[in-house]
Amino acid sequence: MIKDAAPYLKERAASEITCQQQALFNLACRLHDNPETALQEYQAATWLTEDLRRSGFAIEAGIANLPTAFKATYGQGSPTIAFLAEYDALPELGHACGHNLIATAALAAAIGAKAAADSLGGTIMVIGTPAEELTGGKITMLKHGVFQGIDAALMLHPAAHDAATVKALACLAIDVEFHGKASHAAAYPELGINALEAMILSFNALDALRQHIRGDARIHGIITDGGQAANIVPAHSAGRFLVRAADTAYTEELRERVLGCFHGAAQATGARLEYRFDESEYFAPMKNNEPLSRLYMANALALEYEVPIAHPDQSFGSTDAGNVSQAVPTIHASVAIAPPGVSEHTPEFARLAREKTSFDKILRAATALAFTAIDLLVDPSRLAEIKHKYVTG
Repeated sequence: MIKDAAPYLKERAASEITCQQQALFNLACRLHDNPETALQEYQAATWLTEDLRRSGFAIEAGIANLPTAFKATYGQGSPTIAFLAEYDALPELGHACGHNLIATAALAAAIGAKAAADSLGGTIMVIGTPAEELTGGKITMLKHGVFQGIDAALMLHPAAHDAATVKALACLAIDVEFHGKASHAAAYPELGINALEAMILSFNALDALRQHIRGDARIHGIITDGGQAANIVPAHSAGRFLVRAADTAYTEELRERVLGCFHGAAQATGARLEYRFDESEYFAPMKNNEPLSRLYMANALALEYEVPIAHPDQSFGSTDAGNVSQAVPTIHASVAIAPPGVSEHTPEFARLAREKTSFDKILRAATALAFTAIDLLVDPSRLAEIKHKYVTG
């Protein structure tokens, strides 16, 4: 029976990943040492596609009008299982979210799973998804049909805890500008309209609003322009704000309340308000697929790696993988590489993302992810259950 092939194929997958271990670690370190921010990941995309091409994958580069996005395909026919690679870094902090490990994990899992496609048919893909940190490359790729025909999307994310599911909030970015009137701040302050004061009033209003929003919602932002000199009344201020919530309906409601804070500040100061938000950067909440997550958990356990379905102290964040999960059954599992209390987007996490011990943990999880893909190729009933759960919620 085809199902009897699973143990043999998993053994082959584990062996192949082990054989590639040093090369994969070298890749993870190279990505870490050469961080590239959103839509500038030219080296990363080149290195990943070169390695995949050497492993027999057919490469489509620059897909979805994104020069650093790619699709690597091995095999043919259904089902199609895709591993998602992220490889963009954070400004200043580098790989403080561990995307160098995410990309390496996708490559490792695909190399392990491809033998199953040889034996059973079906397609293994690696989809290179740029700009997760800033603009949400997966959102653009969804709109260009990159994820059409994919039966399941699988990925891992470094974290401070292990979990098979993730809480990811809907997230909307709002860019705000206030336009005032410059004047000498000492000699003629009465002639000026202070755009910075409008921005500061907005922050104060948002602080007051936070007391009256749901516990699973977040509002935060930065000032990107606050004036040029202390003796000039600022004629312009600008900021970028993120509005997050567990569902899109409440995100929309919260957006209107946040905009009310900006309108009130404009009225109070006399500054003119401009704002904009880009629907192409609207991150959706994560739609976890429990059968898929539990299949990954079982494969992890077979590798003596115990993963809970969720972590009790799991923090909130946002990811464009949430948008993928609304269209395709998706797993976005967390892998603990940091101790509790060390969060992503910190220098300490960036340092840990280059450690050999962190890589070893990711590689073990990537092997479990490869095993999960093999199970889906071997047993179509598992995929049917996963798809049913996706449809019924």
